[in-house]
Amino acid sequence: MSSIRVALVAEGPTDRVLIEAALKAILPRPFTIAQIQPESTRPQFGGGWCGVFRWCRDFAARGYTTLEDDPTLPQFDLIVVHVDADVAEKQYSDGGPALAASAAGILTLPCSQPCPPASNSVDALRQRVLHWLNINASGPRTVFCIPSKSTEAWLATSILDSAHPLIPGIECNLDIATDLAQLPLHQRVRKTQRDYQRFAPIMTTMWSKAVATCAQASRFTEDVASIFQANPSP
Repeated sequence: MSSIRVALVAEGPTDRVLIEAALKAILPRPFTIAQIQPESTRPQFGGGWCGVFRWCRDFAARGYTTLEDDPTLPQFDLIVVHVDADVAEKQYSDGGPALAASAAGILTLPCSQPCPPASNSVDALRQRVLHWLNINASGPRTVFCIPSKSTEAWLATSILDSAHPLIPGIECNLDIATDLAQLPLHQRVRKTQRDYQRFAPIMTTMWSKAVATCAQASRFTEDVASIFQANPSP
């Protein structure tokens, strides 16, 4: 049986490390992953959430109704589009005047809602990502990955003891990446690919802890799993 082919649109390289670690726990068989944003041959989009926004608007300009319809993406069994839920706190003008101008006529930012529950801001941001892409719903092989407030919440809940003081309310913590970088040395996780790769295997092994603690980790798991339950051998 062939490996699963995954396309990833993400904010940056550390997010890729953590999303890949999660997928190793979720997917039913080995996979290969192609990061199509950020992507070195298209540096004009940049990184971060603004890069994801530009990539989405570039897709929207081509006029397809789902990502699966795009002829540059048909070989993928799973397409993951990631932004962190802290983007709900941002403004389009944070990306400069050109980005703000390109957002004219689409749903506005910020769109944050009181937290908890984390789901309200996530749902509002999900609607904005649909608007960025100019589609009505995700297609049959597309999953939105929107950790609250960031992928670091999934990392923290996987690697820290359940009684650790960072765990309560973690999906509402905008500063979790900073908090992880300030832990005692034996627990410290700096926001570097090297550190994230060091902890990624633990995150894969302990993914059930993230799912039990973070509603958005559970949602991501269910959304990915449902694709392969509907079509076990894509």
